[in-house]
Amino acid sequence: MTQKLTGKVALVTGGSRGIGAATALALADAGADVAISFATSADQADAVVTELEHKRVRAVSFKADQADSLQVKELVDAVVERFGRLDILINNAGVLAMASVDNPRNDLAALKRQHEINFSGVVAAIRAAVDVMAEDGRIVTVGCGVNTRVGFPALADYTATKAAVIGYSKGAARDLAARNITINVVQRGFVETDMNTTNGAYASAFKATTAFGRYARPEEIAAAIVFLASPDASYITGTVLNVDGGYGA
Repeated sequence: MTQKLTGKVALVTGGSRGIGAATALALADAGADVAISFATSADQADAVVTELEHKRVRAVSFKADQADSLQVKELVDAVVERFGRLDILINNAGVLAMASVDNPRNDLAALKRQHEINFSGVVAAIRAAVDVMAEDGRIVTVGCGVNTRVGFPALADYTATKAAVIGYSKGAARDLAARNITINVVQRGFVETDMNTTNGAYASAFKATTAFGRYARPEEIAAAIVFLASPDASYITGTVLNVDGGYGA
C-alpha cells in the first residue's frame, strides 16, 4: 500500500491485540502515526508500539477503560497533547457478554458494562474526537455481522449494542458531512484471534456459517478499515461495509 496517510494521526481503541493491533500496524504501513489504547494488556500494547516504531512512525499506547466516558475523553485529549492533532478514530474496543433474555441468572452487571463499552464508549469517543478533528477526518467503528444475521442464541444484548452503533453512525454522518468528516462501520464476521482460535470448541460450527468456510484473518478486517480511513473513501459515509466472509449472505 502506498503511504496515503502520511502526516495523519490515528487512534485505535483496543489496539493491543487482534483486529486492533492489525489495524494499528496497517495504518502505520500507510504512513500514519498511531496511538493505541488498552485496558489490561500493557505488555501486549508495548509490543505493538515497538512494532509500530519499527515502521518508522510515531507510536504510543495509553491505558483507558472504554466503559468510562471521562477516561475516553482523557484518552482523546492525551493523543492530541502527544501528537498535536487527531485525524482518524478507529473504535475497535469491545466485549461480548452472552445472555439469554429468559435466564433469571443473567449477570446484569456484565451486560451493563457491555453496553457501556460497545455503545456508550463509542459515542463518547466520537464526541470527543469531533471536537478536535479538522476537516477530512475519518471515524470507523468495528461492528459485527450479528446485525445482519444473529444465527445463535444468547446474543440479543450484544446484538443491540452493535445495532445501536450503526444507527448512531448513520445519524452522525449527516451531522458531520459539512465538515467532510466521514463515519462508517466495518461489520466483521468470525475472526481468528487469540481468544477465538480456528481449532476452538465451536470453530467448526462458526466456520460453517460463512460462505468461505473459514475465519477471517485480522489483517483482512484491517484492510477494510484502512480503506475507509484513506482519502480514497472521501465520498463514503454512513455506510456499513460487511467483511464477514459471506456470513450474512
